[in-house]
Amino acid sequence: MRGGNVDLVVDLGAKSYPIEFCDIGDVGNRLLKRVSSRKIMIVTDENVKGHYLESARRSMEAAGYMVAYSVIPAGEESKTMEMAKKLLQDALSYGLDRSSCIVALGGGVVGDIAGFVASAYMRGIDFIQIPTTLLAQVDSSVGGKVAVNLPEAKNIVGAFHQPRAVFIDVKALRTLPQRELKTGLAEVIKYGIIWDDEFFKWLDLNMEKLLSLDMDVLKHAVRRSCEIKAQVVSQDETEHGLRAVLNFGHTLGHALEALTGYKKYTHGEAVAVGMVYASKIALRRGMISEGFFNSIVSLIERAGLPTVFDPFPFEDVLNKLTSDKKAYDGKIVFALVDENRKFFRLEINPCEIESVLYN
Repeated sequence: MRGGNVDLVVDLGAKSYPIEFCDIGDVGNRLLKRVSSRKIMIVTDENVKGHYLESARRSMEAAGYMVAYSVIPAGEESKTMEMAKKLLQDALSYGLDRSSCIVALGGGVVGDIAGFVASAYMRGIDFIQIPTTLLAQVDSSVGGKVAVNLPEAKNIVGAFHQPRAVFIDVKALRTLPQRELKTGLAEVIKYGIIWDDEFFKWLDLNMEKLLSLDMDVLKHAVRRSCEIKAQVVSQDETEHGLRAVLNFGHTLGHALEALTGYKKYTHGEAVAVGMVYASKIALRRGMISEGFFNSIVSLIERAGLPTVFDPFPFEDVLNKLTSDKKAYDGKIVFALVDENRKFFRLEINPCEIESVLYN
C-alpha cells in the first residue's frame, strides 16, 4: 500500500504503521507525522554509533526535537534485564514522559531491547525503528515483538509493542560486516521457503548479487521480505495462529544460541541450521520432496550460512527446546511448511528430534 511517503503499511487498525524507505539523514521530518512529543531518546550500540548516530540526531534536532541518546555494547550479550534496567534509568534521567518516544537505531538487539524498554517505561510509550542491519530490516523491526533474554532462554521476557513507524535505509547495509549480511540472508531465505516460491527462485538467481551488495537487488529483497512479514502480522498480530509460521527454523535455532551462550552463532546462522533440520523433519514426514529439501540446503549454503548441527549432547538440546517460549506444556512445537507453503504447527516428540539431529 502507498500514500505520500509511505511505502508499505502494517495494517493493524488503530495500531497500523508505515514502513518507509528513506535516508537516515531524512528521518527527522518524517517523524513529525508520527511523534507528537518533542523529546526523544535514541538507543544505539557501539558499532552503529560511529556510522549513523550523528546523522540521525542532527536530522531530528533540525526538525525541532530534543534528543538524548544511550549507547549499549554491541552483541546479543547486551539483550539482558540488567541492560534494560539501565536504559529505563536513562529514560527517567533524561526526563522522558508518557508522550516521549524511544528510537531504536541499530540491528535486532538494539530494536528488541529498545522496544522492550519502550513497552515497559510508564506502562508503554511510543517507539520508532530505524534498522541498520539486513536481519533487522527484513524481520525484527517489523511486527512489534520486543524482548530480552535470560541466560537459560532467548527472548523469554518480552511483549508485543508495535512501533509508530519503521524507517529503512538500505544503503546502511554497505557498512555491515559480511558475516552480518549473511545472517540477515537467513531470514530473507526463510520468507521464500515459507511463503513465496517465486521469491525463493528469485533468491536462487540473485544470491551472488545480494552478497556483492547490489543495492537494487538488496532493496527488492528487503521490500519483498517486509511485504510478507507485514501480511502475516496484519492477519495475526499476537501469534495465535498464522504468525507462528515466521518461527520456521527458530525452535532449534534459539536452542543453539542458548546452548552456546549467544557467542558462537549469530541469530541468522542458528536459524539457518534450524531451517535445515525443520526441513528434514518435513522431508521425513512426506511434506516436501527430496528435491525441494536439497534446494533449501543449497540456497542456505550459497548464502555462506551453516547447515550442520553441532553434536551437543541431546539432553542439553532437549532442555533448551522444552524451555523455549514456543513450547506448550513442555511439548516441543515446530513450525513446518509443505511444498505448497501450507503451514503446520506440529508437536514433535523427542525421539523424532533426536533421530533427525543425529542420523
